[in-house]
Amino acid sequence: MTSQPDRKALTRAAFAVAAVLTVVTVAGAAPGAGAAPASPAGTPKLKLIAASKAVTLDRWEGEPGVYLDLGTYVTVDGAPLELNVTRRSYKDPVVARQILRNGTRTTSKTLPAGLVKDFSGLPGFLEVSVRNAAGQEVTRSKGTFCPNNASGRLRPDAPATSHYPESCSTNPFTLGSVWGVEKGWAANSSTVDYDKPVDLPVGEYTAKVSVAKKYRDLFGIPDDHPTIKVTVRQTGDGTSGGGTAGQRAASPSTPSDPHAQHSQHSQHAMGAGHAGHHFEPRGADAPTPGALSHALEARGLAHHLGDGLGHTDGSRVAPALRADGRRPTGRAGVPANVPKPDLRSLPAWDIAVTDGEDGDVPGKDYLAFSANVWNAGPAPLVVDGFRKPGADLMDAYQYFYDAHGKQVGYAPTGTMEWDPRIGHEHWHFTDFASYRLLSADRTRQVRSGKEAFCLANTDAIDYTVRNANWHPYNTDLSTACGQQNSISVREVLDVGSGDTYTQYRPGQSFDISDLPNGTYYIEVKANPAHRLQETDLKNNVSLRKVVLGGTPGARTVQVPPYDLVAAP
Repeated sequence: MTSQPDRKALTRAAFAVAAVLTVVTVAGAAPGAGAAPASPAGTPKLKLIAASKAVTLDRWEGEPGVYLDLGTYVTVDGAPLELNVTRRSYKDPVVARQILRNGTRTTSKTLPAGLVKDFSGLPGFLEVSVRNAAGQEVTRSKGTFCPNNASGRLRPDAPATSHYPESCSTNPFTLGSVWGVEKGWAANSSTVDYDKPVDLPVGEYTAKVSVAKKYRDLFGIPDDHPTIKVTVRQTGDGTSGGGTAGQRAASPSTPSDPHAQHSQHSQHAMGAGHAGHHFEPRGADAPTPGALSHALEARGLAHHLGDGLGHTDGSRVAPALRADGRRPTGRAGVPANVPKPDLRSLPAWDIAVTDGEDGDVPGKDYLAFSANVWNAGPAPLVVDGFRKPGADLMDAYQYFYDAHGKQVGYAPTGTMEWDPRIGHEHWHFTDFASYRLLSADRTRQVRSGKEAFCLANTDAIDYTVRNANWHPYNTDLSTACGQQNSISVREVLDVGSGDTYTQYRPGQSFDISDLPNGTYYIEVKANPAHRLQETDLKNNVSLRKVVLGGTPGARTVQVPPYDLVAAP
C-alpha cells in the first residue's frame, strides 16, 4: 500500500465525493419510487446549462496542469433520454439507437452510422473554448458525453431515483450498453481526462461551452453557449483551505466510465506515491494509460464512498452483499430448470512486456495483460464462503434462485482462500477462471496463471441481456471480498457485469524469458474445473493472439486486432 497517497488519486476521490449538482434539490428516494411515466410526446427536450457562473480549479504543485471540470450539465425534460448501444459481435460495428416511449408504444430511432464508435459515450459532444484575461484563446477541446454521468434532479416532482446505469463502459470488449437520463434530471456533460491535464497557469480565464452542431440537430438542442469564469490557483499540499482536494467548484468531475479495474488488483496504478517496484523503467507499475478506467484507478482511496443519496458519480463503488452468516441448512441440491448464470470470458487486452513487479524475479521478461469473465445470465452467480474457527480456508457454496428471487437450492462449489499479498489481502474463490499461454498451434500449454479470484462487478459488459442488473452491488474489492478476520463472505457476479483482473501484480503474469520468438495465444477460461453450475459450458474460453519478438531483456509483443477491436 502507498504510504504517501498520490495527490492525483486523492483529487479523483475528492471529485467523487463532491458529486452534487448545485442547481438541483436532491431528495431521498421514497420506498418504491421509480421512473416517472414518459410524456405523451415521448420525445425528450435537451438543454445545456452551467450549474455555476464561476468555478475555482486547483493546480497542484509539481503537476502539469488542471482538470478542466466546468460544471456543465445536459438537462432532460418531457421524456427520458434513453439510448441502446450494441454490437452483434466483434466483427460488427457499434450501433446506437434512441428509445422513444409514447405511453404503451415504444419506438426506436437509429443514430447515424459511425457517430458512436464505442461504449464510452457520444464523442465530440461538448465543445469548450478557454480564453485568458487578454481575450486570447489558450485551449480548445471536444469532449465525450456519457449520459450516465453524475446526475441530479431538477425539481421535486422528478423521479426520486434514476433507474439507468451509473457509468459508461470503456472496456474494449463491451457488447451492449444502456445510456439514459430520467425526465426532470440533468447529467454532467464535462469530460475530465486525467492523463491529459490542461496547462493553465495561475490566473483568471473565461470558458465558453456549447454542444456540437451535429448533436444539436440530432436531438433538437438549443444553440446555447454558457460562459463560466474560471480561477486557477496554486495548491501546494492536499488541502484547499476548506474546499475539496483539487477543486472548489459548483459541480463535480465525473469520470465517464468506471470499467474494469480492481483498484487493489492494480494498486500501483496510483502512481508515484507507491514505494514498490524497483526494477527497470519498463516495469508494470501501471497498465497502459487509457486502457483502464480512471474512476477505478483511485478506488483504493475512495472505497468509503458507497452509492449513497446524492452520490451517483459513476464510480461503481457499492456496498457489499453479506453472506447469510450461517451455513446453509436442509438438503443441498440444484432444482431442475432453475435459472443459472452463464459465465463467458473476454479476449485479453492491455497486453505488454514488462520486467515484473515486486516479488517477481529481477532480470526476467513478463507478459502482462488484463482479462475479464462476465455473466450473461439469466441468473446472478452467488457464492458464499463459510469458515470453520481458525481455518485458513472457507467452504464455498453456490446459491440458486427462482424467477421471483427466492432461494431454492445450493450446492458445494470448492473453497475460498485468504491471499495475504499486498495488493490483494482478501478472500479468493478458487477455480473461477484460469489463464494459459498456448503454442502457435494451440495444442500445448507453455505457461499457466492465476486461478483464484475475488469476484466483483467491475465492468458493465452487456446491460442489454435479459435480467441485467443496472445497479449491481459489490463493485469494488474494498467492499466485496472480506477481511482476514471474516467468518463468512459473499461474492457475486451479477447479470450483465464482468470481473476484470489486471496482471500487473506479482506472480500473475507469464514469465516469457526463455520462450522463443513467435506466435502464441493467451487463453482465458471461465469455470475451468466445472465446479460452478451454468446454463452453458461451451462459451467459457477465449483466445487472443500475440507475437513475441526481441531479445532477452528487450522482448517485444505485437497484438493483432481481434476482428474490429484493435485494443492491444
